[in-house]
Amino acid sequence: MARYLLSFRYEGRNFFGSQKQPDRRTVQEELNKAICTLIKNNSTKIIMAGRLDRGVNAECHTAHFDTVNPVEDEFKFLNALNAILPDDIAAFKILKVDDNFHAQKNALFRHYRYTIKNSFVKPVFNKNVLFVKKPLDFKLMNEAILKIIGEHDFSAFKSISDNPSTVCTIYFANVEQRIINNGEGCYLDINIVGNRFLYNMVRSIVGTLLMIEKDNLSPSVMSEILKSKNRALAGHNVEPYGLTLIKTGYENPYEYINKHLNNKERQINEDI
Repeated sequence: MARYLLSFRYEGRNFFGSQKQPDRRTVQEELNKAICTLIKNNSTKIIMAGRLDRGVNAECHTAHFDTVNPVEDEFKFLNALNAILPDDIAAFKILKVDDNFHAQKNALFRHYRYTIKNSFVKPVFNKNVLFVKKPLDFKLMNEAILKIIGEHDFSAFKSISDNPSTVCTIYFANVEQRIINNGEGCYLDINIVGNRFLYNMVRSIVGTLLMIEKDNLSPSVMSEILKSKNRALAGHNVEPYGLTLIKTGYENPYEYINKHLNNKERQINEDI
């Protein structure tokens, strides 16, 4: 029996989240069916690296699975798997790992990015953004989001209370502006890298940033809300379609940050 780590991406709009659910179309279900078909073993179960909500996208999500049939040619395996998978999922890397490896438990960080189109022109081709017509002060938003860096209790930014552990460590957070060349506005990329995330935590943080900007509040309000542990003080959850899991990482998070965020690089993580 051999264990493999699979890396894949998908558009979340037409899925009821990543985790398998009865009578719902999910990423895990589609991947599991495709892999079972390919390796001709219906008992194979893939283990996802984490759960993503309905509508959330992934640029680099991961899962592991066991098989008695070794993958001898990575290219042929991925080519065959992608021929079976639906058009809104694509696998791009498979790696043989140790038998004790666990896609979720061994992950050291997750990098999420929420994208806002801040423009007087609505998006037509790319719907995986939040459209905001009113000009936003991204510098104010960036100053506010820096307050969440470090180890904190994020109770104020979660939507349900079934998980008793609410402490997370945020390694990196920022708001970056990308100017649209034709002068119609810009995109704002809100990056957050952390060891773990609570249910709807990123969407709540983005909603709070927009609340602070809209009401022209001090960036220190973010710290006050964080310390309060009171969900009622934070902003609403923004819609999921602008949220993308950029990376589930197994390397040192600071090395990843220095390579892909501190130097403003923007690339798909197929080489990591």
